Amino acid sequence: MLEVKGMQKRFGGIVATDNVHIDVVKGEIHAIIGPNGAGKTTLINQLSGEMKSDTGTVLFDGSDITRESASSRSLLGLARSFQITSIFQDFTAEDNVALAVQAHDGHSFRFWKPARSDARLRQPARTALEKVGLAERADIVASNLSHGEQRQLEIAMALATQPKMLLLDEPMAGMGTLESGRMVDTLKSLKGDITILLIEHDMDAVFALADRITVLVYGRAIATGSPDEIRANEDVRQAYLGDDHA
Repeated sequence: MLEVKGMQKRFGGIVATDNVHIDVVKGEIHAIIGPNGAGKTTLINQLSGEMKSDTGTVLFDGSDITRESASSRSLLGLARSFQITSIFQDFTAEDNVALAVQAHDGHSFRFWKPARSDARLRQPARTALEKVGLAERADIVASNLSHGEQRQLEIAMALATQPKMLLLDEPMAGMGTLESGRMVDTLKSLKGDITILLIEHDMDAVFALADRITVLVYGRAIATGSPDEIRANEDVRQAYLGDDHA
């Protein structure tokens, strides 16, 4: 589904991503882990088109998207979430997802009142909310949702665009144990139906979800493998995991 070759990004003398090679198989959950400053968010910004790479190529579903804009990549089926929740706090959960449908498909939202009853927007929004377990919270104003529910809502907004692949940047950030568990269950329910590239610091969640894991250290991918292979990799243990995950 995704093949990255020789991706690099420099900021002055700092190499944020250094000749990164990654391939993501259709239907898998592929996690990117690494210490703070490893280049994980820079990498996902490059993949989504939010940031232009200095070198490298990106192939998505068989097409070269290296020079495509973020909006073009979204239309091709590559959707992302951000570290910081990005939703309209004064709109309901369903309104937020309907806006995502509208933005992707180009429906007119000049007249908000009729749009609220437009089945072309509302039905996909309800379906996406059901997929993330928020169907019963559809009419709740987003600002009244818990932090974990807001993160689930952001996933629903991405799903509403009918993507082929999700780029998730720390979906468990700021969550407690219970909310993290719900997010893990949500992502597990999507497994196999949609390809996911996941950046996450919660190692319990990563090892519970990922089919394969790539480890970034100082912008370079030092290892890729199954969770068991990553646990057993001495270079990874010394650079990042430590003995707790031995």
